[in-house]
Amino acid sequence: MNTRLKTAFFSALLVLAVAYPVLGLKLSVVGVGLVVYGAETPTLLAIAGGALLMFVWQLFRDQVSGIWAGAPKVPHLSKKTSHFLTLPSTQRWAVLGLIVIGLVWPFFGSRGAVDIATLILIYVLLGLGLNIVVGLAGLLDLGYVGFYAVGAYSYALLSHYYGLGFWVCLPIAGMMAAFFGFILGFPVLRLRGDYLAIVTLGFGEIIRILLRNLTWLTGGPNGISNIDKPTLFGLTFERRAEEGMQTFHEYFGFAYNSVNKVVFLYLVALLLALFALFVINRLLRMPLGRAWEALREDEIACRALGLNPTLIKLSAFTLGACFAGFAGSFFAARQGLVTPESFTFIESATILAIVVLGGLGSQLGVILAAVVMILLPELMREFSEYRMLMFGALMVLMMIWRPQGLMPMQRPHLELKQ
Repeated sequence: MNTRLKTAFFSALLVLAVAYPVLGLKLSVVGVGLVVYGAETPTLLAIAGGALLMFVWQLFRDQVSGIWAGAPKVPHLSKKTSHFLTLPSTQRWAVLGLIVIGLVWPFFGSRGAVDIATLILIYVLLGLGLNIVVGLAGLLDLGYVGFYAVGAYSYALLSHYYGLGFWVCLPIAGMMAAFFGFILGFPVLRLRGDYLAIVTLGFGEIIRILLRNLTWLTGGPNGISNIDKPTLFGLTFERRAEEGMQTFHEYFGFAYNSVNKVVFLYLVALLLALFALFVINRLLRMPLGRAWEALREDEIACRALGLNPTLIKLSAFTLGACFAGFAGSFFAARQGLVTPESFTFIESATILAIVVLGGLGSQLGVILAAVVMILLPELMREFSEYRMLMFGALMVLMMIWRPQGLMPMQRPHLELKQ
């Protein structure tokens, strides 16, 4: 009993020590300094209640566990159903169904719904790119947002200084991000696990700090604004066209409607996501895709089979970064403004959470996880201060309920039955 009481008391103190600095203290900018003050009474009561619940739980955990063991089991998917959902053919048809829904969505959804769907597609594209590095090749990358920033600033700088259009800069942004991915691949060739994660995390922070400090080129913290939007064969979707150009509504002879621009941006994002799906699925059927998975399973066995881990890692980093460059250039075109603060570590964490929650290596899982991770904060804006807390809780629940992800990938294989 004394040991249990000590454990309960220590657990309650740990809850207070962790929750009070995070939830119980607030920061306010006064002039050029920061002032720390306590949170409101309901928040403090909630922290105290959480500590009390933890104390009671640890004190009577054995009794509660005995009662819980006799309770009815929570319904769950049968093994046969779970196996059916992970089949490649099932996931292929599910992806085709989502593509059909994506094509008809802008004609039935509201303007706000289409705009949110465009944001989801950006993260789908980012998730598919990171899925090559983390899900297929098994290389933990925490600095993926750096390639995202390279793609965004490549288009922003080319548009701002040279007046180049989106469709010209899109492949250039992808190639620039791929080049940075190729350069990053060399220092991490001999690194694995935590060491690899630390190096890639440092790369992402280096890119952001460089963009903030190169004021003469990138505008520093203010970023670059007035970035041109994509056009359709030279037709702009603005109300008035610049000199030498023509608007979309004037060319086709109907009244201006701002919804057309939102729908066009959505279709461009959908086109980029479909292109990424097509390329990745083709690569998975090629020797390169098999080599990525062999590297993920066992690098030593991969080397023993005669495969070159150096080329495999470089190809994963390069191709994954290329898709991030595409997403970054579209992000810059959609927002019309890029700043270094748009590419913080939280973006890398969000993209990595999409890959892990969806299921390593699964394209369908990435799509579903992107919908969940982006749509939930939009539906729960009043709890925006607790966004990271909700993300952490979601990750913990997934590790308990479905550690392999929402829709894990299952490769075609043969089984011998007795």
